[in-house]
Amino acid sequence: MTPASLHPGSASSVARAADDAASGVPGFGVDVAATLAWCREVGATAVLGEVSHDVQWEVLATTAARDVTAARMLEPHLDALNILAEAEAEAETEPRPSPLDRIGVSAESTWGVFAAEGAGVRVDAREVDGEWMLSGTKPWCSLAANLTHALVTAHVEGGRRLFAVALRSPGVKPHDGPWHARGLADVVSAPVDFDDASAVPVGATGWYLRRPGFAAGGIGVAACWWGAATGLMPALTRAAARDGADQLSRMHLGRADAALWAARAALSEAAATATAGQTTGLLAARVRTIVADAAELVLREADHALGPLPLVADDAHARRVADLHLYLRQHHGERDSARIGRELSETPT
Repeated sequence: MTPASLHPGSASSVARAADDAASGVPGFGVDVAATLAWCREVGATAVLGEVSHDVQWEVLATTAARDVTAARMLEPHLDALNILAEAEAEAETEPRPSPLDRIGVSAESTWGVFAAEGAGVRVDAREVDGEWMLSGTKPWCSLAANLTHALVTAHVEGGRRLFAVALRSPGVKPHDGPWHARGLADVVSAPVDFDDASAVPVGATGWYLRRPGFAAGGIGVAACWWGAATGLMPALTRAAARDGADQLSRMHLGRADAALWAARAALSEAAATATAGQTTGLLAARVRTIVADAAELVLREADHALGPLPLVADDAHARRVADLHLYLRQHHGERDSARIGRELSETPT
């Protein structure tokens, strides 16, 4: 397949290598263990600092174009590695043993980022004799039963702080549901209970949300949406090119193409801005809104152009549509739009 490049005709060698490796993974996107092993290999070459934002986002988009579920596994793994690298870069330069060694972090680790909050549940962190412990329940912890480690936000005096946790250690209990999803069926996102689980702080209190890379990290998810939507284009193209195709099928293809072209342009500009270290929350909200709208439009055009047949007779197409629908619904798009409106209304012209 052709990598989903942010720069037409110039896909990065890193994205091509990751895609080539994916083609050799049996059960890619369906076999969770095999796909996470591939994520670990990609993480060794695609973390920020080793590559630029546009290259990493190409890797995510290319993965989503091949399989949406696999991209949903890769994105938080890369996000966690980016966060850890950012924290290390801001720490003191004096060499010292990594505190992450205490929780068994190694090159074999697979990562999630658990930062969601929910009504009636929370995780608190407390320090006892220089060691941090987490207690409480964290909702929406994707793949907690499959990963080795996670970055978890917890409440401390003065706000929230980020902690690294070994998910297979005493005091950590992932739930197995409820998860009745038809899309992203293998990416179970369920609560995790912490009971004095050993943890290592990553950054100071409030650093997770204040750090320069926070806004750019949110755009990485949008790169996945864009790549997933591009995966629907071959079916739309075939429908428009078949014998007897009418203007309506070409209209559906044209509308989808224009939306994805605009979304790619937004991602490309955001990548240049992020590489320059100038990404803002407003930019991230704009890009996520543009890309999410484009992906939803492509889903709608595919439904109307192709009808019900591929949704019931083509397993790969039906799975892609279901996966992308749920992936988009996990995004609170209205909040991004409200943020854009708030910042524009509060900022002098």
